[in-house]
Parts: sequence; structure tokens; C-alpha cells
Amino acid sequence: MTPAAASRIAVITGASSGIGAATARQLAAAGYRVVLTARRKDRIEALAEEITQAGHSATAYALDVTDRAAVDEFASAFRSIGVLINNAGGALGADPVATGDPADWRQMYETNVIGTLNLTQALLPKLEASGDGTVVVISSTAGHATYEGGAGYVAAKHGAHVLAETLRLEIVGRPVRVIEIAPGMVKTDEFALTRFDGDKQKAEKVYEGVAAPLTADDVADTITWTVTRPSHVNIDLLIVRPRAQASNTKVHREL
Repeated sequence: MTPAAASRIAVITGASSGIGAATARQLAAAGYRVVLTARRKDRIEALAEEITQAGHSATAYALDVTDRAAVDEFASAFRSIGVLINNAGGALGADPVATGDPADWRQMYETNVIGTLNLTQALLPKLEASGDGTVVVISSTAGHATYEGGAGYVAAKHGAHVLAETLRLEIVGRPVRVIEIAPGMVKTDEFALTRFDGDKQKAEKVYEGVAAPLTADDVADTITWTVTRPSHVNIDLLIVRPRAQASNTKVHREL
């Protein structure tokens, strides 16, 4: 379904890799003018060039979602937009509560929750001005169930979940949908590697024996599907896991 003219701009945070980059490619192919934001300018510029060379429309804008002044400056460039994909986030560490690093907890909260808040607040008037806006929050199954060693990330993603759920209540009746996508086990190039501070052995162990974890493209496909539903259809919450994962703590491994 081709988006209406007033709703064709889609802003994607965390677009330099993984789910964000895959979503940018798929939304561009679906007819959106994608605006790619992330801190790594070289990555998003290369992706914007790739998308443009494929015959679609893409712009790169280096942005730290936790910098409110920079976010407000970014938002001022738009009169209206159709879609905001709050994808920037991530996990740091897997320590128990007793020994978790407060700095890691603070950074996860700042990126996953405050970053989402910053972009949503700054762009909500632009989404409403389009007459057909959509806010997507990429949370996680961690935002719906706890697991040992994940409290800091779980707390942050619970915050993202509650932000989406509350926003939907507060703006009902206005022309903006609020969608939450909660992925389970997704194997990307960077998520687990970042979580374990570059330790490849620990990162690979997360997916050990799992025949087919989700890919970034799998999640991007679900995001694109929800965004391209008719305007009156709101997918409040979509939880997506690989078949091998029954819950955050029960995964079938072929070892």
C-alpha cells in the first residue's frame, strides 16, 4: 500500500545498523521518504546512498537521541512527517542486580526511554499535522517479562512499553497511531556484541544452538506491515519471536 502524500516522510532512529537499517530499506521500498538518524554519520550516509541508488528517497542526519537540544533542532526542519520509528536503544551488560553497573543502567534508560521521549515529544506535533501519523516504539520481549541478569535492560524496555501504552491513551481521538513492536531473540551484527563489550565468545553464546533466530529483516518486515495498514487500523502491540523461543527464558537449542 503506497502511503498518502501527506504521510510519506518516515524518521528512523538508530538507523546505522541492525533493525533500524533494515527498516529504512523496507520502508523506502514501500514508498516512504526515509530520514535516517544515528550517531554514526558515515554509516547512515552510506545507507542513504545505497537506498538512493536503488531508486528510493533517503536522507541521513547525524543525531544523538539523548541530546534534547539537537533533537529539537532536527525536528524544526519538518513541517509535518508521517512516521516516527523509535528504534534507537540497546543493552549493556548482563550482571545481576547486586553487582550491576549503575552507569550502564543509566545509559540504557537514557537511550531506550529518554531518547524515545525526546523524539516523540519533538515530532508529535509534526505527526499530527500530517493528518495521518504513526509512532512506532521498538521495545522488546524484555519489556514484558523479566529474566536473570537482565534487570537493567528489562527495566528500560518496560519503560519504553509503558511510554507507548500511556501515549496511546493520552492522544486517542487525534490522527496519530501508537504501535509497539516487541522482538524476542534477534541475531544482528552488533546487539549482543555491544551488550558484552565486544566479547565475541559471549555474544555468540547467546545464539548457540538456536537454528533460526530472528533477523533484522524479519523485524523490519513486521514494522513495515504495521505501518502500512489502513489508517484506521492500529496494531497496539506485536510480539515477535523465533519459533525456537517460547519465552525469554525457554529456548530450544540443538546442542
